[in-house]
Amino acid sequence: MTTGTPRPLLGGLLPDGARAAEVFGDLETALFPEERAVIGRAVAARQREFATVRHCARQALSALGHPPGPLLPGERGAPRWPEGVVGSMTHCAGYRAAAVAPRRDVLTLGIDATPHGPLPRGVLAEVAGEEERRHLAELSRVRPEVHWDRVLFSAKEALYKAWFPLYGSHGTRWGFRDANVRLCPGRKVFRARLPATGTRPGGGDGGVGCGGGGVGCGDNSPIWKGRWLTARGLVLTAVVDASGRSVTPAS
Repeated sequence: MTTGTPRPLLGGLLPDGARAAEVFGDLETALFPEERAVIGRAVAARQREFATVRHCARQALSALGHPPGPLLPGERGAPRWPEGVVGSMTHCAGYRAAAVAPRRDVLTLGIDATPHGPLPRGVLAEVAGEEERRHLAELSRVRPEVHWDRVLFSAKEALYKAWFPLYGSHGTRWGFRDANVRLCPGRKVFRARLPATGTRPGGGDGGVGCGGGGVGCGDNSPIWKGRWLTARGLVLTAVVDASGRSVTPAS
């Protein structure tokens, strides 16, 4: 088992000022009493997952100067972060990670990790529209080594995690087929268009342009934007809204 490295895999997907931590596997790590009260009746594997991803979150928060504290689930399970912080957690088989940023710099962020393999049979039709499925087929001809259906799915997971803190309590709920995602293979970015009440505030592009890659990436309408990568058998995605500021990936 290896723990967080000086530069987590997610580091290249996040802006300057954001901090991330990751773990490959699970740790034996303590929870605060409030957290134990939330997860105490879950099966052992779920408790370890819950504790490890919060260990990652506390590491990332520490890098921003925040002391350790309980991180409790809020509405629909979304983490409740300390005042002045935005963040996101993710976990999949063998991997846990968290990312945080000061709210003064980043309005919202969402991250996702998932194994880099094809989606289970029938899932793609549930999460992607016809236009997206044609887009994925084109991408597969250009870059057949990438499981584009999984990248699309992960992008929508990250998008929802970024959208929910801003609009979840009052915006129109949307399903995965309602979000139209366009993946750009060259620069490993993506664009996502949501129903009107779920569009990103401000209308800026977050500093992420498509460009190149052999597959067109659509128009320049005001839409959410994110980044993706594949590494160590994983697909990783991040959506960051910097409220009009330029989003420059950390070096």
